Amino acid sequence: MLIKENPKTTLSLFAVLLVLGCAGASSDPDNTPEIELHDPLTIMTPPNQLTEEETAEGFELLFDGASLHRWRGYGCDRVPAGWTATGGTIAFAPDVEGEPQDPPYVCGDLITRETYTDFDLRLEWKVNSAGNSGIFFGIVENNGPPYESGPEMQVLDNDGHADGKNPLTSAGSNYGLNAPSVNTTRPAGHWNQARITRQGDYVEYWLNGLNVVEYKLGSPEWRQLIAKSKFADWPDYGIHHEGHIGLQDHGDPVWYRNIRIRRLD
Repeated sequence: MLIKENPKTTLSLFAVLLVLGCAGASSDPDNTPEIELHDPLTIMTPPNQLTEEETAEGFELLFDGASLHRWRGYGCDRVPAGWTATGGTIAFAPDVEGEPQDPPYVCGDLITRETYTDFDLRLEWKVNSAGNSGIFFGIVENNGPPYESGPEMQVLDNDGHADGKNPLTSAGSNYGLNAPSVNTTRPAGHWNQARITRQGDYVEYWLNGLNVVEYKLGSPEWRQLIAKSKFADWPDYGIHHEGHIGLQDHGDPVWYRNIRIRRLD
């Protein structure tokens, strides 16, 4: 299904999107409809600031547009090489000239200094052509990389990266396990709005205003998916209620902004 946005039919499009959003997530990786959105992302407030409504709801900023003081590297107590606060974004640039690069999975990915249990996380991301990154939650620092414990919402240029050809690894997916119910991704170089909520074992992923993935950690369906995946060999995967939020260094440039979170516990 392809829906092209027309300024003269904004209300009609909104109604269609609302219906799609209520339809829930698809578990069929070969049946992911697509929504084509060419309009620029509309920001109602300046980036990296809370609205009055968000403040009243209890949201807090994880990034103020200038400092990474609420973040550190996975497995270390400093900001990893390549990650900077620049231009009002948290940016990753591989192979920063003059800076030593950290070994893979050792102080490479960026994680929050605090841990979270139930939460509502909202942020925006942007990648270049063929770019790849990810947003983790429930991370614990064991002897393996972050993805061995934390489920991941995929961040990807669907059109330019090979993973975009498989809905299970496309943007907005619960990486490798749950395909998004609809492809709402904006093209490379454009901002995408992402949201992850967790309440108990129930998790939802939202991308550009639509609920695209839903799953229940530890459920029979979850265990079946895990058993048939590479995650079956990682005993820490998805079992920790409390953990860090993480942004992935996948070796490609990526930008994040407007990162805010509300505790739901």
